[in-house]
Amino acid sequence: MSDAMTLFDFFKITSPLVRADDCKIHLATWNGTDDPLDVYLAGQFDEWQKWQSRRNFERPYVIALIALPSKHSWLFAGLYSVHGCVWNEDRQYHHYDLRPDSSTAELQGRLVISFPRAGRQAYLNAERWASELSVSELKAERVSIAEFPGFRDVNLSKNELDLIVRSDLSSWRTALSNVAGVYVISDTVTGKLYIGSACGAGGIWQRWCEYSATGHGGNAELKQLIQLNGKDSAHGFRFAILETADLHSSEREILQRESHWKRVLLTRQYGYNRN
Repeated sequence: MSDAMTLFDFFKITSPLVRADDCKIHLATWNGTDDPLDVYLAGQFDEWQKWQSRRNFERPYVIALIALPSKHSWLFAGLYSVHGCVWNEDRQYHHYDLRPDSSTAELQGRLVISFPRAGRQAYLNAERWASELSVSELKAERVSIAEFPGFRDVNLSKNELDLIVRSDLSSWRTALSNVAGVYVISDTVTGKLYIGSACGAGGIWQRWCEYSATGHGGNAELKQLIQLNGKDSAHGFRFAILETADLHSSEREILQRESHWKRVLLTRQYGYNRN
């Protein structure tokens, strides 16, 4: 048992009527399609969590914890009260009426919990683990998309890209709209890569805005993938920059560099590039 302050110690202050044995802990992790942290950053976590393949939330409250990159670290996404569940025949999923509890609003997206999960179980009875949910950090502000990190460190999920474009974040727009270059899209579901390039007015920013809007950006192979598997399949994409160039670089020069990377990464043979 840890001597550190626990999540339920905070609840004694913010939500004194909430008991551990009334709560189900949801450990939200990669499900093969979505990274819940990406979903949270895109502002879609509450709706995402409501859809469950089984009746996982049969208690008055749900405590949502989202896996962070650091080992044993979880972001407190919120305390939710449960107000029923219905079976959705079209999606073949249970849909819960989960309502964020306002008493913990100031902790959402700020509180980091240290919890060495035993096994792979994602839905835990809180009374069994309450003493193990140690508070490791209370951030000054909620977790959000960071400022532009530099071209070499760009590694965005589709959800993060959508949020950046929708919010028109100035540091990202300014940096990406002032360079041409070659980029790579990684499909985290299939492992395949797509190499693309951008040149001319608007640079990489304009090109990536097209991917945000459509998922495929007009590329034949990606378009076919989305037509076969649905638009949500684009949420498995990640975006990174291989190299940048001046906006005044010729289209011919940029296409030569694009072709170079296609040869290096074998994306014509094993990826999503046709030419």
